[in-house]
Amino acid sequence: MIPLVDLVAQYNSIKPEIDAAIQNVLTSGKFILGPQEKAFEQEIAEYLGVKHAIGVASGTDALIIALRAIGVGPNDEVIVPAYSFFATAGAVLSVGAKPVFVDIHPDTYNIDAALIEDVITKQTKAIIPVHLYGLPADMDEILAIAQKHNLMVIEDNAQAFGAKYKGKHTGAIGDLGCLSFFPSKNLGGYGDGGMVTTNDDNLAELVRMLRTHGWKKKYFPEILGYNSRLDEIQAAILRVKLKYVDQWNKARWEIAQIYSRSINGIEITTPSEIINRSHVYHLYVICLKNRNEYISFLKNKGITTEIYYPQPLFLAKPCLIENNIIREFPITSRVTHESLALPLYPEIPANRIIDVINAINGCLGTKKLLIE
Repeated sequence: MIPLVDLVAQYNSIKPEIDAAIQNVLTSGKFILGPQEKAFEQEIAEYLGVKHAIGVASGTDALIIALRAIGVGPNDEVIVPAYSFFATAGAVLSVGAKPVFVDIHPDTYNIDAALIEDVITKQTKAIIPVHLYGLPADMDEILAIAQKHNLMVIEDNAQAFGAKYKGKHTGAIGDLGCLSFFPSKNLGGYGDGGMVTTNDDNLAELVRMLRTHGWKKKYFPEILGYNSRLDEIQAAILRVKLKYVDQWNKARWEIAQIYSRSINGIEITTPSEIINRSHVYHLYVICLKNRNEYISFLKNKGITTEIYYPQPLFLAKPCLIENNIIREFPITSRVTHESLALPLYPEIPANRIIDVINAINGCLGTKKLLIE
């Protein structure tokens, strides 16, 4: 069986360091907002090149808190891609605002910046570009539009930790960045976790208040906040993993290149590589006709695949309630029915990569990859 991702293989590769980090937290007796979390925030800030990195309980909480920090609420609109994980739109709904959807670009599957201005209204408050699958969105164009219309930009960087846009890390480009440390992410913990990043001192102070019940001074809340903090054990684990993330991202990219060079067939679209945008391949997603046929064929070969995502955001029930008028999103609709993620993780053995390629090419009826 070839899994989509193997988290145990990664754990085994750094087991002594991880075990020691966890044991250190257990013996310290400090489990919430302690020295590990503080050090991790500093290390992430230095890695990304931002002034502030604030740990929270999940990537979803990071989005919600970022929206609250810039004052988004009822009667506001936030522009989001029509194709992403639900949290992107769900966070907007959670603060009482309306997600306004924009179709994705056919080459990158990120929000199509050329379509953003068409949906801007007097109620628009922010844009949330998602660096989907690990490929940065068109940030220059998005930032130019935001500046022109006096909008805030929140980067959903849940899937692209370590990626760069024109030499600058994603998550450090907009007004705020949101990270997820869900276990399967490029930098993943052993439970939920997230982070908000920013260069704005005032926004950073608001984020810190919002994550801890709305207080600056303990027990004296000034605004309505949340209980959303990155715990010490996760911070300790992530500090170990941060040292390896560039190495792991390089391995992901190299595996992706093998796939893209070796998968044959005009009916399959492999991921795009864009100049000045480094792809970190959180997921390796192809698009193909007759997807169910491939899923069944690969399953019979013991190869795990997954659909990211089987439903566009504008058709999710909570979004249907909020958005009475359904516009057409042709690229999103096509990709929803054609996308398929293949096994990709840094530790995947070379022979397993060849097995996946041979199986896909076998389903296509093309020549198999020779094993040298």
